[in-house]
Amino acid sequence: MKEQSTKTIYFAFIWHATFLALTLSMLDYNTVFPALVSALTESKIVFGILYSIMIGAPLIFNLAFSHYLKKRPNKKKFLLLGIQLRAAAFLGMAIFTYKFGADEPRFVGASFFVWIFLFSASGGFAGISYAEIIGKLLSSRERTRLYAIKQFFSSIAAFAGGLIISRIFSFSALEFPANYSLTLLIGFLGLTVASLGFYAIREPEEDKPAEGSLSFLDYLKKVPEYLKNDKTLRRFILVENMTSFSVMILPFYMIFAIDTLGVDSGYIGWYLLFQITGGILSNIVWTYIASRYDSRRIIKTCIFVGGTVPLIALALSRLGPEAFSFVFLLTGFIQSGRRIGFEPYILDIAPTAHRTEYLGIRGSMNIGAVLLPIAGGAVIQTLGYTFTFVIVTVIMFTAGLMLGKPAPSSEA
Repeated sequence: MKEQSTKTIYFAFIWHATFLALTLSMLDYNTVFPALVSALTESKIVFGILYSIMIGAPLIFNLAFSHYLKKRPNKKKFLLLGIQLRAAAFLGMAIFTYKFGADEPRFVGASFFVWIFLFSASGGFAGISYAEIIGKLLSSRERTRLYAIKQFFSSIAAFAGGLIISRIFSFSALEFPANYSLTLLIGFLGLTVASLGFYAIREPEEDKPAEGSLSFLDYLKKVPEYLKNDKTLRRFILVENMTSFSVMILPFYMIFAIDTLGVDSGYIGWYLLFQITGGILSNIVWTYIASRYDSRRIIKTCIFVGGTVPLIALALSRLGPEAFSFVFLLTGFIQSGRRIGFEPYILDIAPTAHRTEYLGIRGSMNIGAVLLPIAGGAVIQTLGYTFTFVIVTVIMFTAGLMLGKPAPSSEA
């Protein structure tokens, strides 16, 4: 196969990242999605379950996905299939919200369990293929640089998406459910366009690995072996589970603002713009770190900043909804850091021959991301925001201190 240029590879992934960011602004996990679910139900436990599915569904099935994909030497067609299924989920949510949102909000909420599962599980399927292709095409240093560059373009596209969201929710004539239906329809179109970038790259051919012929049960039996033999992997999984407390709390900042500050849908676009601005500004920091240090340094910085946000949220809630915007600026900062830090780190520590397994183990062992949103909703509903926010801070600081020295990186 004729070798393709790094510029072509970068273009394909940046194209996808740009339109994906625009798309995900339409269902932003920390602003739009919590507000939409709150319009359908007041139950924080129901929201916690939906958010758990949103974050956890791809993780639960990661080992099954990685086993299936391990047998397939070429991953691009599965990446495209995953993206197309996510787009279909967006379209389904748009149609159901528009047709039934006003008169049957509980029915729409129930349907979201199906649509969100499809959206998230297909995202996990696509995500393993995506990371595998990056691992094949680029070296460790090139990967970290790509993640930083595409994060910059993603932030700009997300800001454009935030402007669209702000505009949609500022129209008094465009009320629920039409406003949310429009954002979901834009999400469907954005994902479809995002997938086009991958047609520009050629995935390198590779031999089917011998382990690909293992049954799924035998494949699972090898997981303890990987964990036993790789201390860095074990520590990474523990730390990522602990940092899931920060992920758990992110969407509850919007619900916290609704409950304690009385904000309405007019603030959705405003807070989203602050979150995206935080992501854009953070790229100055992350790009600097990525050019001089490894991805572990990005993770540690992200963890410690994330640990301060719950306390800042409690303090700023006394100053009104405008001051509370700073919380979303910080959430944008740490979300950007997680995207740039965590995935490149697992690619760095994974042996090339077992990259697919490491990606699957990383996802399926991240139990915290699956269970904590449900627990978070229940704890907040029973013990309140202050107790929950303080606990999250303590756990985050502990996780940051536990992240040890980096292991030597492996070139792909």
